[in-house]
Amino acid sequence: MNLFYAAFIPGLQNLIADVIKERLSDVKILKLLDGAVLFETATDYDKLNFFCFNNIFAVISIMEHADNNVQPKIALEKHIKAVIKNNAASEVVTNNNKKFHTFRIAASAENIPAAIDEKLKADAESYISRFSGLKVNRSLPDTEFWFLFRNEKNQNNFSVFMKRLTLRPSWEKTLHKGELPPPLAWTLCRLARLVHSDTVLDPFCGYGSIPDAALKHFHINKFIACDNNREAALYIKARFNKRKKDDFVFYDSDFIALSSLVAEKSIDAIVTDPPWGEYREINKSVFYKKMFDVFHKLLKDDGKVVLLCSNNDNFMNEVKESFKLESRTPILLSGKKAVIFQYIKTIMKA
Repeated sequence: MNLFYAAFIPGLQNLIADVIKERLSDVKILKLLDGAVLFETATDYDKLNFFCFNNIFAVISIMEHADNNVQPKIALEKHIKAVIKNNAASEVVTNNNKKFHTFRIAASAENIPAAIDEKLKADAESYISRFSGLKVNRSLPDTEFWFLFRNEKNQNNFSVFMKRLTLRPSWEKTLHKGELPPPLAWTLCRLARLVHSDTVLDPFCGYGSIPDAALKHFHINKFIACDNNREAALYIKARFNKRKKDDFVFYDSDFIALSSLVAEKSIDAIVTDPPWGEYREINKSVFYKKMFDVFHKLLKDDGKVVLLCSNNDNFMNEVKESFKLESRTPILLSGKKAVIFQYIKTIMKA
């Protein structure tokens, strides 16, 4: 069996558990945490095919720490010593991609880099290098081995020794300002329960994370995107220039214009991340009222709305009566509190 530790956007535990159980019939979830999950399956990493995780690690060993007051540095160093002493090398350490030649060790406590004794770190590097055949490169390695500590309420603290399987820069370094991370875009589409025959709208598509996820992973019939940001519009046109005109339509305009550009009651689902007022000033009460007026006109009866918004209760006051709130999921996005709202458009009685 393979043991994996996967990190995701905090607040999405229930969705993550559902997705894992749906994809892996033999899965055993050992720990479901805020922003991370530890699970066991016979499926190899290259066949997991998950799009909801930020990073995935292959777990080599786990150490439970019964003392809930233990300092993270002490717990991590205890785990490192135990790994070296017990000669706990495994296939995860020894089997590496032939393209990998270098590695480094990372230590983390509660998602914050942790300092460990330099001599002990050097001993751990020698240990891993001996079994893996990889050389140490602390600046630009091909792969990473992690010692991670978690402090959990109502259960023992624990640490994990693992190898990182996904090597990508942080989203903050690779995405445009305000662009959604791909795992979150995928999650919003999943919550909208998109099917192939749907026509989906994103009135504030920005640089295209949501349409990209919907078209690539949910294979929907038609996506209509809109944004009035000039830089984003140019990027969108280049990003989707190979799509067929009948499955992707982009409007370089303000969302208000959609009322005259898109047929009334022609949209099955709206999945979007409207402006929060961080990068451009908006009158929120007026803006959200107009937004839901457009939604009401374009969305089919029983149509779905999934939108991401800042953690602001004033938002709720501007929702039209025709929209029934299905769920409200608080999340943490790049350290900022946000909420995923799910609505369904109800048929209003005369």
